[in-house]
Amino acid sequence: MDELEPIERKELLRIARATLREYLATGMIPPGAPHRKSLKQLAGSFVTLKTLPDEQLRGCIGTFSADTPLHKSVQQMAVSAASRDPRFRAVEAHELEHLTIEISVLSPCIRIDDPEHIVVGTHGVCITHGSRRGVLLPQVPAEHGWDRNTFLEHLCLKAGLPTDAWRHRDTVLEVFTAEVFGEGDAELKDL
Repeated sequence: MDELEPIERKELLRIARATLREYLATGMIPPGAPHRKSLKQLAGSFVTLKTLPDEQLRGCIGTFSADTPLHKSVQQMAVSAASRDPRFRAVEAHELEHLTIEISVLSPCIRIDDPEHIVVGTHGVCITHGSRRGVLLPQVPAEHGWDRNTFLEHLCLKAGLPTDAWRHRDTVLEVFTAEVFGEGDAELKDL
């Protein structure tokens, strides 16, 4: 998928917010199609909700599956981030005005054999060990100032694994990239 134009990013953010508004009021995901054909391309996405003004995580859910049009994936993940993130209670309608939305449009995952290939700040990583799985988006280590090893240790913790599980031969590491944008981005405010 080609990088989205700023106007396409803004439309996806509008779709996510409108979807949350409708879902929190009625329990339904609104139907509809985007104005731009590019938003109908198949792609996986994550939607992250953060509180204002302190930008604390309030929910984050995503899918790597690229079998759904991007705009529908964003709708589904926005609802899931607000209602199904097991780390948080469900978002209530009155909270929506105090939340900011961030969208990550994902590339396909690529399995790697050497953790040295992970570029912190560029790659997100998915770890799988037995039935345990965890994912951290590319922006997470940059937000926390982590190096590669710290990133991988936190990824293991998220998956419920020992912090050194990423070093084990039977652990699968996959990398991906993400086009990340949010409602607070300056380039989108003037559109």
